[in-house]
Amino acid sequence: MSGYILAIDQGTTSTRSMIFDQDMQIVGVAQQEFTQHFPDSGWVEHDAEEIWQSVLKTIDRAVAAADIKIGDVTAIGITNQRETVVVWDRETGKPAHRAIVWQDRRTARFCDELKARGLEPLFTEKTGLLLDPYFSGTKLSWLLKNVDGMKERAAKGELCFGTVDSWLIYKLTGGKVHATDATNASRTLIYDISENQFDDELLQILEIPRAMLPEVK
Repeated sequence: MSGYILAIDQGTTSTRSMIFDQDMQIVGVAQQEFTQHFPDSGWVEHDAEEIWQSVLKTIDRAVAAADIKIGDVTAIGITNQRETVVVWDRETGKPAHRAIVWQDRRTARFCDELKARGLEPLFTEKTGLLLDPYFSGTKLSWLLKNVDGMKERAAKGELCFGTVDSWLIYKLTGGKVHATDATNASRTLIYDISENQFDDELLQILEIPRAMLPEVK
């Protein structure tokens, strides 16, 4: 293999970018923390634009530390906070709301309501997950129900949903690619792991428009 690999580790409290050479040795690394927002008890949010800027800045610093040019990078790998929910405008690429972090517990009551309706076995059978605020689906449902105009715009295909990997792929490709992979999709609570696709029945229960979902690769 020729060229270098850029690894982006987008974590809960900081972003790290690393450059690996042909021998898989780290030749450049940079890290940057970003702001944690706590708007209410049990709520945790991030500014997705600040995350993106932290990615750009750490890439620049890692490339400089490796003493290479960005054009020397052959491939990019992303690891990310997997259940954090980002919603953004498909045309402008601007976040429609602060990201709701995996730690956030605001949908605990909603999860309890779904359990009371006897729906947890259905979710578990299809997704392999329990009904818990930890996962992305109920967070996205909360945004659609509580942010003015978001549900209508999402249904029209004007908004994109994704976990942080999808957000970074979209930004890195200049808005050309709205995608995720099966491992990240499997943490959303709306992905059937047997059929390898987002599930219409679960989407209907959580009132999530399919039009806003990423392509699973």
